[in-house]
Amino acid sequence: MRVAYLGPEGTHTHEALLAASAERALEAVSVPTIHDAIVAVREGEVERALVPIENSLEGSVNATLDTLVFEGEDVAIVGETVQAIHHCLIAADRLGLEAIEAVVSHPQAIAQCARFLRSRLPAARVLAASSTAEAVRMVAEAHQQWAAIGTRLAAELYGAAVLLGGIEDSAGNETRFVWIARADADPDVNARGPFKTAIVFWGVGAEAPGWLVGCLGEFSRRDVNLTRIESRPRRQGLGRYMFFADLEGRVDDPPVADGLGALRDRVEHVRVLGSFPAA
Repeated sequence: MRVAYLGPEGTHTHEALLAASAERALEAVSVPTIHDAIVAVREGEVERALVPIENSLEGSVNATLDTLVFEGEDVAIVGETVQAIHHCLIAADRLGLEAIEAVVSHPQAIAQCARFLRSRLPAARVLAASSTAEAVRMVAEAHQQWAAIGTRLAAELYGAAVLLGGIEDSAGNETRFVWIARADADPDVNARGPFKTAIVFWGVGAEAPGWLVGCLGEFSRRDVNLTRIESRPRRQGLGRYMFFADLEGRVDDPPVADGLGALRDRVEHVRVLGSFPAA
């Protein structure tokens, strides 16, 4: 099975893929962006993709949510895995923190290490890269006093030195990754619960008082627990939002199915992004 992931080798997604596929034979396919990973599934270039969707410090990964909605009609979430995230400060060679002129990494990693950067490297410029592994590769090849925030795996792969480990702002830093497949892919008939169902919805009446409460109430009155709710702009002007929610249960469980049916009567659009075993 060919699986796309945010590359190059050594990203946190690559680490999560290696951990999740330890007992399965997979061909890992590196792609430049999360968008590319999801589109590769849609176009049939790979069978699966593993993409980050939520971090315990920084919240939802917007690139994943937006691509699923705006360019992912033919794909679905079919599983999830949770990976502990540990960031390292990495340079081409050993050097003192006072000598570091710039720090490079993916914006999510930079945000997850913001306190460390403020307190330990206040004078260093902070530069964005397309991924943590790309940042490590850049720093390993650069002839400058730069450092990267990335994984130990990336430091090993690109011949760089780990200056400090565990620089993330919270010891409980975790990222939830989801498996993406084509919507018409055969389901895993052997999958066992507990299950989770992910949806997105928006609609006429969203500006009215109590509209969102009424939508979510369709699930609470049927004893369906929501484990996550998130809003994102619909790209149609200020004040127009779409709402993402994760529900406990399978999409065909009667309470979930009934709740979705009642929700459809209240909104313009409902889409089930996936119904899958919870991590």
